[in-house]
Amino acid sequence: MIHLITDSSCLYTPTEATKLGFTVNPLIVTIGGKSYHEFVEIESPEFLRLIQQGDFPTSSQPTIGEILNSVDEHKNDEIILLCMADGLSGTYQTACAAVQELDHAENIHVVNSKTLCGPHHYLVDLILNLIKENKSCSEILDIIQPKIDSSASFLMPQDFDYLKRGGRCTPLTATIGGLLKLQPVVQQTPDGRRLDKFATARSFDIAVKKIIASLEASTFKNPRFSVSHAFAEKQALKIKELLETNFPSSVVEIFALSCAFITQGGPYCIAIQAIEE
Repeated sequence: MIHLITDSSCLYTPTEATKLGFTVNPLIVTIGGKSYHEFVEIESPEFLRLIQQGDFPTSSQPTIGEILNSVDEHKNDEIILLCMADGLSGTYQTACAAVQELDHAENIHVVNSKTLCGPHHYLVDLILNLIKENKSCSEILDIIQPKIDSSASFLMPQDFDYLKRGGRCTPLTATIGGLLKLQPVVQQTPDGRRLDKFATARSFDIAVKKIIASLEASTFKNPRFSVSHAFAEKQALKIKELLETNFPSSVVEIFALSCAFITQGGPYCIAIQAIEE
């Protein structure tokens, strides 16, 4: 049998994963001097409340022990270990290091998804469907790799402080941007390893138009879109409508971001992502 193991970047909870027949190792957030496994020990509303009290959060990957435990529970299976983007997280490197120590390492296939959130969610769904179709592990890996290589991600934070603390912009740029009420946009690099500046727009609407124009000019043949948000549902719905207008044959999904991604993008941030279906 083939078993899928991944992390909560896919925006499935561990409980949901168990019901669907795969495993999710939750990412970890730390705030107010205490660490929590997201989806298990803390949910986004409580996390936002702690942020609003003045605490600044950090996030981290599942531990080597947690990864090894989840692998050991399925040591008689062939395992696909799908990790969030290497470079944006150390999960992939940790998984590679952990697997090398196992005597059944040849049955474990560690995959760098090069993405996170919406496209990661889609890859999980796709792998589960391919397993149900009795595809072999090598067939599954061959099918998902071109899709992994196609993904594109844009992030629109609403708080320059989160970009500044994360090293995404200088303190001076953050101060000026905050005063002028600019809308920054960062884009995941093609290798998936980091976020680079894409644009700084005069308004949220202009920023969205720039992202959609970039997606229209891309090489996608049949893109699938996701709009993930941190308590910005009204804006997310507006973006969904614009994407559906510009890409009428494409699926557009909306997701609520988990604590780990609120840590990275800040409250009220929005991610617009695409992956080849």
